[in-house]
Amino acid sequence: MTEIAEGFGGTLSLGRRPVVLSIDLMRSYFDPDSPLCLPSTRCLESASRIIQKARANQVPVIHTRVEYGGGGIDGGLFVRKVPALELLIGSNPLNDFMPEVAPVDGELVLTKQYASAFFGTSLVSTLQANSFDTIVVLGVSTSGCVRATAVDALQYGFTAVVVRDAVGDREPGPHEANLYDIQAKYAEVIDEAAAITYLENR
Repeated sequence: MTEIAEGFGGTLSLGRRPVVLSIDLMRSYFDPDSPLCLPSTRCLESASRIIQKARANQVPVIHTRVEYGGGGIDGGLFVRKVPALELLIGSNPLNDFMPEVAPVDGELVLTKQYASAFFGTSLVSTLQANSFDTIVVLGVSTSGCVRATAVDALQYGFTAVVVRDAVGDREPGPHEANLYDIQAKYAEVIDEAAAITYLENR
């Protein structure tokens, strides 16, 4: 990664009350017939390992998914700007979770319509009510929902930790550029091994 300019890239302390946030790891991003499909499943495989480690260490896992009402009425301008999102209107196999990262009993699932996992959901109140201070972010896409969530986490006063191996995008350029920018201004970007060590030793 390119060196971060002086005056950026300060360090945020990781807290003792983390939660793992798995963002939109749905079939639509891994089905070759979907226009939203990513070129690789590496982020899914990494996310699965981290989620398993979180569960083994009693760290809560929250999942988000996208689903729109009839005609995409609750998707507003987002669905107009990204017509591929029309595939997520109503309940269908494309907005099902991938089996490797599917929620288990007791794990919270938030349905969202926009990029940030915070926008229009109960995420803030859930984090505050349970005194969570750090959000370990996994999922897709790096330049979209992952970045928007990291920005909002900072703005709401939570430390976000984005796991570079467990997030993915359609192209390497946007993926790397957004990880650079997230580290410079909004969150901590760490690798899978560091994330697992944190979950084991918080």
